[in-house]
Amino acid sequence: MIEIHIFAYIFFILSPSVFAGNLGNFVSDGLVPDIIPNPPPNPLTVTYQGGVQMNFGDELTQQQVFYQPIVSWASEPNALYTLIFTDPDGPSRANPTSREFVHWMVVNIPNSNVSQGDEVVGYLPSGPARGTGLHRYTYLLYKQNGRINPGTKIQSTTLAGRRPFHSNIYAQQNRMTLVAGNFYQCQWHQGDLGPPSK
Repeated sequence: MIEIHIFAYIFFILSPSVFAGNLGNFVSDGLVPDIIPNPPPNPLTVTYQGGVQMNFGDELTQQQVFYQPIVSWASEPNALYTLIFTDPDGPSRANPTSREFVHWMVVNIPNSNVSQGDEVVGYLPSGPARGTGLHRYTYLLYKQNGRINPGTKIQSTTLAGRRPFHSNIYAQQNRMTLVAGNFYQCQWHQGDLGPPSK
């Protein structure tokens, strides 16, 4: 009986550190402090076509992330959320003069129903330019303090108005709390442009 208790105690101590190691990639890959002051407390599940999931800095291809993904999280009852998908590395991580470029943004999401929220910026897939290296494409989820005025929507086909943007400043202005996040990396490859073949 004592051995069981010891094992349970060790598991309880170790398992959070293993979990935190993934979220710690926000620090090791420089997203803290490049776009947020601290890593998110929880993971965000982002699933692309074909069941492709992002996992804290794994490299994915442009075709894998071409279509708008399914984003899920453990929501609180009656809560509203803001989802931001952003690239802090425009035109490159070494020279981020366009930090940040917003690829997708939805506010006033009830619970975890993204389709029921107000889309402020239409989804635009990753498109790193040739020779700019790896970009850290980042999903951030914030819990709102109340409803947000979505303003004029930026369509999926529109580039204007997406940069420069600052996720952390936007969150502070709207009194939001970062609750989850995840990210992948992507770079230009010949033959990896456009939608994936069916």
